[in-house]
Amino acid sequence: MKHATGPAIHAVHPWDPGNPEKGARHQLLSDDERAKLAKIAQIVRFAKGQEIYGEGAVADAAFNIIDGVVVAYRAEHVISFLHPGDLFGLSEEGQYANATRAATPVTAYKMPLAALRRILANNADLDVNLIIKLCEELREAQRHAVLLAQKRAATRLAMFLGLQEHLQAARGESISEIHLQMDRSSIAAYLGLTTAALSRAFRALISRKIIASRNLHFVKVVDRDAFVRLADASPDGN
Repeated sequence: MKHATGPAIHAVHPWDPGNPEKGARHQLLSDDERAKLAKIAQIVRFAKGQEIYGEGAVADAAFNIIDGVVVAYRAEHVISFLHPGDLFGLSEEGQYANATRAATPVTAYKMPLAALRRILANNADLDVNLIIKLCEELREAQRHAVLLAQKRAATRLAMFLGLQEHLQAARGESISEIHLQMDRSSIAAYLGLTTAALSRAFRALISRKIIASRNLHFVKVVDRDAFVRLADASPDGN
């Protein structure tokens, strides 16, 4: 597959009207900005499970996902899942703050940070777009914190499935089923659960006929009203 248009950064724009949680993700970069980034980028590929970089390693490049899903984690705690159009690898004091690995086969643009800084220094609009993307990541981190505050595993799972469904809708994809590209152990780590507790949560939602699952990677919402009530539960788990 040829990717000649250059890196792409997708996000819900903070100044668009409407609900940002359900809004469409837009391409933030102009064709000219993408072309500038393409000049410094190379396409790299990672096998499923392969480490991209380690926590605390010297940061020398940022990455922009073309295809696949990346898991970001810190001290073995999964903190986010990254999708096509996401940017990762921005450093803190010259080191990667998190570790990342490929949850699926991944194709990405790799951009040397030194070259990226030079482009940002001469392109104020691109700098603003990166800030917009970082704001979206902050919102995701806040939603993750709310999810972890739930006491019940079934509630955490329903909230996670709801977030994945929103992401699919924002990318313009069908939501007839929720596609879980990551493995169950990564989902459990993101939810702060053991894999056994996650499996029990899946079984509970299936037995209550709230969801159905044809395999480990595809889930269908069967009872939308019950699903929404559970996914919108208050922090005390009620």
